[in-house]
Parts: sequence; C-alpha cells; structure tokens
Amino acid sequence: MSEGEHEKTKVIKIFEAQAKIGEIIQGLQNIILRPEDLSSPVSFQMAISRIMDALMKSVEEGPKKRYVAEIRFTDSLGNPVVIAVDLGETLPPFSKREIKARILIELFEDQD
Repeated sequence: MSEGEHEKTKVIKIFEAQAKIGEIIQGLQNIILRPEDLSSPVSFQMAISRIMDALMKSVEEGPKKRYVAEIRFTDSLGNPVVIAVDLGETLPPFSKREIKARILIELFEDQD
C-alpha cells in the first residue's frame, strides 16, 4: 500500500423481517403521539390539538392514499425494531399483504 492509501473496512449485517403492506391517508403520517405527550394533562391536550390540526389539514386537502410497508424485525441485541417504507400511490404487485423483507446494514467509515 502506498502512503495515504487505507484499506476500507466495513461490516455488513443482514436481518430477515416480516412486512405488512397497508394504506395510509397522506398527511396523517405526521400524527405522532410521543411518550412525553402523556407526561401531563397539558402536554396531552397540546398533542390532541396537534393531531386535530393534522386531521383538519388532511380533510381540507382531500384524501390521497399511499401504500406503506410496516417492517418488523429483531436487532442483534434482541430489541424489536419497526420501520416503514413508502411504496407510493399504487399497490405493489404482491399476491399477499404480508410478505418477507430483508434489511441490509452496512457500516463503514466516511473517507473524505
């Protein structure tokens, strides 16, 4: 190896997962109830107001369906992980709504 050259190191981990395809109404994906929203009655009321605002905006703009895949797997430490993948406005050509997913994690150093 010449000076300045470094061997690139990377770690790859692949997880097998379960995925469920479903529909959401665009705009409603912003409705999130966080643990801190339940910390006091005032926090809860503010969360309800935020949710109502999002619902009203969604009604004003008209319903637009989007398809998403909810993907569930267990990480290397045994923790449950749930992620979502936006599949667009048309239903993907799968024969079932419950399918398999493969998650690839690649760890590497950024070489600037």
